[in-house]
Amino acid sequence: MAAAARLFLRRRLSTAAATATPPTPASILNPSSPTTALTSREKTRLAISLLKSSPPPPPDQILSICRAAALSPKTHLDRVALSLATSRLSSSPDSVRDLTSSLLIPHHTSHAIVLFGQAGLLPDAISTFQSSPSTKSLNALLFACLVSGNHAEAARIFQTFPDAHNVKPDTETFNAIIKSFAESGTTRSFYSVFDEMCKKGVKPIATTFTRAIAGFYKEERFDDVEKVIELMKKHGCGESLQVYNARVQGLCKLGRNDEAKALMNEMVKKGTKPSWVTYNHLVYGYCKVGNLEEVKQLYKEMGQKRLVGDSSFYFTVIFHLCKSGDFDTALGVYNEIAPRNWVPCFSTMKMLVNGLAGSSRIDEAKGIIQKMKEKFPDKDEPWKEVEEALPQ
Repeated sequence: MAAAARLFLRRRLSTAAATATPPTPASILNPSSPTTALTSREKTRLAISLLKSSPPPPPDQILSICRAAALSPKTHLDRVALSLATSRLSSSPDSVRDLTSSLLIPHHTSHAIVLFGQAGLLPDAISTFQSSPSTKSLNALLFACLVSGNHAEAARIFQTFPDAHNVKPDTETFNAIIKSFAESGTTRSFYSVFDEMCKKGVKPIATTFTRAIAGFYKEERFDDVEKVIELMKKHGCGESLQVYNARVQGLCKLGRNDEAKALMNEMVKKGTKPSWVTYNHLVYGYCKVGNLEEVKQLYKEMGQKRLVGDSSFYFTVIFHLCKSGDFDTALGVYNEIAPRNWVPCFSTMKMLVNGLAGSSRIDEAKGIIQKMKEKFPDKDEPWKEVEEALPQ
């Protein structure tokens, strides 16, 4: 009798499983409102939010999220989501393979190669290239080497794969290997590769030279910087804004901020207007050495020229202003970017709140806390703790 009952129950469960409605994309991405229709962009934004959750979802759930959002590397936002998913899956190689095979291969092979590199799976990247060799996939493979930090493999691939797979390198191919030289401290190899580039009739562009310039600055080979600038002029690439920005960045990374600022002034005299990127490099440089007075002056100049940076630029300024104890200016910068829906990380905002409270500006501190709790319900408890610790 008991055996018959168990057999009946198994049959019922099997029938129920067979007739169960499969989960919809909305039920996976937005379980609180599973019947709401979602646009492609909304699906991707929900996917990113779920992928960023802490602790991260398990691998099978990450794959379900990516499939539900139907991610494709055709849009920037989808590429962000795919990169985030790959980072979350880096300890599960088979899941990375499942991700690329279900969403990217065969129509987006080059992007699959890059994600394999991001996950540290260069053998998979190489085999994917070999299954569909082309200039585009070769460039993706070199980029995969850069992402994984394997510069020796990048050099090997650059030297042997074009002939072995009958693939013709283009400007992007040469630029990729020059970037590898710059990142690995072997920028002097630029000259031989550049000669090869010219012999093969591949036209250099500004990026070809700025990558070499960045590498030579990093290695403090200032004579080589000048040589590259002369080569650049010889090949019809004048000292454009892109080139000036590369030079300003190189100097700032070495802590030679005053030289970088003088270079910006020089470019203005020569008729080239600085961009927000130029100011970004200078501000980062002066933040790094703690010269906040210069940072504030540069920030003021940006405002006068109506130059707007990206969110990370403002977050950096707010962080360093708070770190230096200038909470009034930090609050001013925050108030400027709040209408754009840009909010620094929790630790920076906490530092700002505590700084305002310590300056007897309790109401402003509590006002920010209230806004943060409304905007980020998942951070409600941490903000309650911050509020309880404020002076009464």
